[in-house]
Amino acid sequence: MIDLGNTNCKVAFEEEGILKEIHRSSQNEDIPSFIFSHLGDNVVNVIVFSNVREDNPELNTLLEQRCRKFILLDYRTELPVDLNYQFPAKGLGADRIAGALAVAMMFPGKECIKFDFGTALTVDFVNKEGTLVGGNISLGLTSRFRALNTFTKRLPMIKPVEDFPEIGVDTGTAMTAGVVLGLIFEVEGYINKNPESTIVFTGGDAFYFAKKMKSAIFVAPNLVLMGLAQIADYYAQKQN
Repeated sequence: MIDLGNTNCKVAFEEEGILKEIHRSSQNEDIPSFIFSHLGDNVVNVIVFSNVREDNPELNTLLEQRCRKFILLDYRTELPVDLNYQFPAKGLGADRIAGALAVAMMFPGKECIKFDFGTALTVDFVNKEGTLVGGNISLGLTSRFRALNTFTKRLPMIKPVEDFPEIGVDTGTAMTAGVVLGLIFEVEGYINKNPESTIVFTGGDAFYFAKKMKSAIFVAPNLVLMGLAQIADYYAQKQN
């Protein structure tokens, strides 16, 4: 499974339903070199590739040559559970598809909301029938700090900290409280409006926000890889 996100790339192997060690690229690392360094000489049955960046046909071809079945995940991909998209799905991110699939298979018969805390905050709604109803996208944590730094003359680029006052007393705490509490209020708004829904957090900042929430949260930081693993298993079984 290959999960190429906006910030980094994850590569993991799955065998007989067991997700093995997960490898994460460093920032600005050459992605093809990173992927193939972990593929090594392994004989791979199925490769499932989730790519939210620009299409890379050359990389796709190289990956296709390294396995018996190559799946470039998009809205047309046949899935083990039909998400039955209730909207025009062309352009829907592969990471959102994989995450929604994982949620639908983990919580069958339940209304679910999946929050993916990455470069963007994506909020996806999966109903009790396993249908991906739709979702929303806004700026993620680091992107909000970066926007303040980029579009103002004097605000610095800062990183979030665990503890801060609810009302800022200097520039750093004012920015931190504004950004972090703003995101919390946004997420709590969805949760409060859908009190019967099962809530799932994933993405790089999932644990940071889960610790600050009052509601019961399921945290699955590798939800996209879990969805990709389900797809890999599905196509491996079809080949047998």
